[in-house]
Amino acid sequence: MSSWRDQILNEFTPHVARLTIVADPDGVLLEEGILEGIREKGFELIPFDDHIAFRYAYESKFRSRWDRGEQTELVVALRTDAGNLAALPYDLVVAGRKLAFHLGDIFPNLSYPVVSALDRGHLDTLYDAQLRYAPGQLGDNATKEFILRHVFEIAPELIKQPSDLLRVLLRRHYRGERVPKNLDDRFIQLLLQSGYFEDWPLDELVKDRERFFAFLQERWLIFLEKQENAGLTARDGVEQYGLTIKGPLDLPFDHDDIRVYVDNLFVEGLLQPVAVATHEGLSETWMGIGIRGKSQQQDAKNRLPKLLETIRQSVPASDAKHMEWLQFARKWAELIHLLCQQPSSVEKAQEDTGDLKSLVDTAFTDWLTKRYAGLINLPPVPPVMLHHLPRFLAREMCDNDCSRIAFVVIDGLAMDQWLIVRDVLQSRQTGLRFRETAVFAWAPSLTSVSRQAAFSGKPPIFFPNSIQTTDKESDLWTQFWADNGLGSSEVVYVKGLGDAMSDTLLADIARPKVRVAGMVVDKVDRIMHGMEMGTAGMHNQVRQWAMAPFLGDLLEALCDNGFLVYLTSDHGNIEARGCGRPSEGCVADVRGERVRIYPDATLRSNVKAHFPAALEWDITGLPENYFPLMAPPRQAFIRKDEKTVCHGGLSVEELIVPLVKVERKRK
Repeated sequence: MSSWRDQILNEFTPHVARLTIVADPDGVLLEEGILEGIREKGFELIPFDDHIAFRYAYESKFRSRWDRGEQTELVVALRTDAGNLAALPYDLVVAGRKLAFHLGDIFPNLSYPVVSALDRGHLDTLYDAQLRYAPGQLGDNATKEFILRHVFEIAPELIKQPSDLLRVLLRRHYRGERVPKNLDDRFIQLLLQSGYFEDWPLDELVKDRERFFAFLQERWLIFLEKQENAGLTARDGVEQYGLTIKGPLDLPFDHDDIRVYVDNLFVEGLLQPVAVATHEGLSETWMGIGIRGKSQQQDAKNRLPKLLETIRQSVPASDAKHMEWLQFARKWAELIHLLCQQPSSVEKAQEDTGDLKSLVDTAFTDWLTKRYAGLINLPPVPPVMLHHLPRFLAREMCDNDCSRIAFVVIDGLAMDQWLIVRDVLQSRQTGLRFRETAVFAWAPSLTSVSRQAAFSGKPPIFFPNSIQTTDKESDLWTQFWADNGLGSSEVVYVKGLGDAMSDTLLADIARPKVRVAGMVVDKVDRIMHGMEMGTAGMHNQVRQWAMAPFLGDLLEALCDNGFLVYLTSDHGNIEARGCGRPSEGCVADVRGERVRIYPDATLRSNVKAHFPAALEWDITGLPENYFPLMAPPRQAFIRKDEKTVCHGGLSVEELIVPLVKVERKRK
């Protein structure tokens, strides 16, 4: 077998059975490559997670078409053992072809509990290693060490000095790799047994990406001062620098294996430059990227060429995994942020990066066409799309023994604008810490589509009657939590926030019975819809808003009242130029600037004939009679050459949004 996927995909032969039921306890069918392979063979897949939601999709999308004589083939994936297929509705059990797949069959010589904890994206590497090295039958610890070595490139017995450990941690955290807890625990155990790192806070540095970068940030200034022969001693370091993370003071940033990462860490904003009293000599060396200059604009100018080159080299391919695009979006946001800090005109900066934007837009659209549909059915932990978030939050309440959760949606906040908000909050709300990830919004990236998905916990196909409004959000939010055992008095939904903390809002937060709070902050969206100064104008207005007390006060109040806080956005926004308005009369259900919605495919095709570069977007998960026509990249359906800031399309800026866990800093 050339791939572990082959033994699964070979079971899906078209025209054998219109209904195939698969016992899939390990979720292998939900791996991105498997989903793509199944779709390429003409099958559609629905996970059987929720009985009512499944029945609705099954009857409306498949059963009705079969009754009309149409030929479609459906795969129903059941996350249970093969013997429990009887848990499915009887009409499916008697009508469907039955299959079962298990990780134990794919990796027979490795410990099943250890392998099952792996992210499915790592199975390719593990399968290749199993074929290449033929390890024989391995127990739990031996399997953990085999995976550490061959999947994550970690050989614990070779880690004997600080540069060895830092190299391993930098590679892991820079890539944003998710390593299962049982592997981390084994790695830490082996490091402690070696006796080389007893004074290192290994549990924090290995498992916590933010704490690791904070650890480096605190020691960077110490390293610079040492280069200037400041006579620093260990006692001086603790007292003078107020270190918050224990461990060695002196890190070998200048070691060849570490130095190769340092440049990128500062260029991409993972570390921040620091002020050094006598920095003239150091600024001309490789360390200069980590030394604050005379002005923010000059620092941005120095970073920009290096960031552009990094981005050019890291645009994901058409077969990339979704995590590659989520990580790329963070770099892309840094670039947009930097462009708006340049002293030269924004127009000139846009021209300088025009080719790169075209490259990214084309690559992202190609990837979405190929892979986006597969994201919908991925497991909700970790969340990949906005509709995963309610299930993710419900899991967080159980796993973390958390009694209260707040879900704050800042309508229209793009990733680059989050960077501004974060920097302002960190300078003003010094007690808060932000753990940053990202998720995909729904396409089309309209508020009525994407925000409803975020609050309902379901794809838009399940709320067709409210697809053009947000009036049902409160009901959808309350219903989700009712299905998870909470009463209406324990659930709060508040919208229209963004200007000032009201007594009513404070009372809702403080009410002891409330366990879940859903909140819509719509100030950024209102700024966007009135914006005439492009992306630079958005950055300026978002910064002014973030400097006002509302958002910081809201997050502080939620933390003070014991809420676990998650912050996200329903969509981003993009600066676009007009390509002309469609002359469509009243045939469009939604006449947006970046997307038009039509009630049937023929009407949409008639309009597309006049806009050949527009994209007809057909994706699983949208309701019937809902046919989006996406404007061409960085263009809008407005008067030709007119400039606007808008949303609804398929750009990285619109479709990948921040997901931030807000915490109190440790004392």
